[in-house]
Amino acid sequence: MLNVQEELDKFKDYVIKQSKYNLTILKKKSSKNLYNSIKGKAKAMPNSFYLNFDMEPYGKFIDKGVNGKKTAYSTPYSYKTKMPPPSKLDKWIVRKGIAPRNKDGKFTGRTINSVGFKKSIQFLIARKIFMYGIKPSLFFTKPFEKAYKNLPEELIVKYGLDASELFKHTIKQPK
Repeated sequence: MLNVQEELDKFKDYVIKQSKYNLTILKKKSSKNLYNSIKGKAKAMPNSFYLNFDMEPYGKFIDKGVNGKKTAYSTPYSYKTKMPPPSKLDKWIVRKGIAPRNKDGKFTGRTINSVGFKKSIQFLIARKIFMYGIKPSLFFTKPFEKAYKNLPEELIVKYGLDASELFKHTIKQPK
């Protein structure tokens, strides 16, 4: 069991490290919440093993993407009738430098015009996401599949591992 535990730990550590690396390379970690939330557990037992990955619930949408009204990706998620709430984009537009600024370059939100302008920006971005979706990044899927291919053959045969089933059962689903 010691060898199995060692292989599972290698698998888990590789997937976490590469997923975080991918988020950085793809510039998908503006708040670092998703980046910091990626965790994993692995435990080998005599007749089975436990492998679990956990991350912020929106991580699956960043990884797999979301279909928009006009653009379709190969993903189970889609916007059908409701667009994402524009208010949820408030901190994101500030982090990305899109929020209105005053003459000194400081973010502003105290005047009626700048508040209205900021809300307009939020609405326009939310509408674009609704119409065109979120392109899949596969920041988690690619390292998971690569690590699976590198698992020792004995482990795969012994436990009858199927990559797609393992993937489905190791990601903790949001409540």
